Amino acid sequence: MDEARRVLARLERIESLDRDRALPADLLAELRALLAEAEAWVRAERTVPDEATQAVDRCRELLEESGRTLLA
Repeated sequence: MDEARRVLARLERIESLDRDRALPADLLAELRALLAEAEAWVRAERTVPDEATQAVDRCRELLEESGRTLLA
């Protein structure tokens, strides 16, 4: 349950940064942290639907692509 709370708190921080028009690099750092927390949540759950695992994997791929775009 702690993992779910961490994910929800991180989402609130990301929404706040977005509202405040934070720098893309700051948002990207928060999204990376969100991904790590989502992965921990998925691992902590004993019965995780394949869709949840696939969603986390897809988020990881998108973040990797975004990071390359920001650094280019």
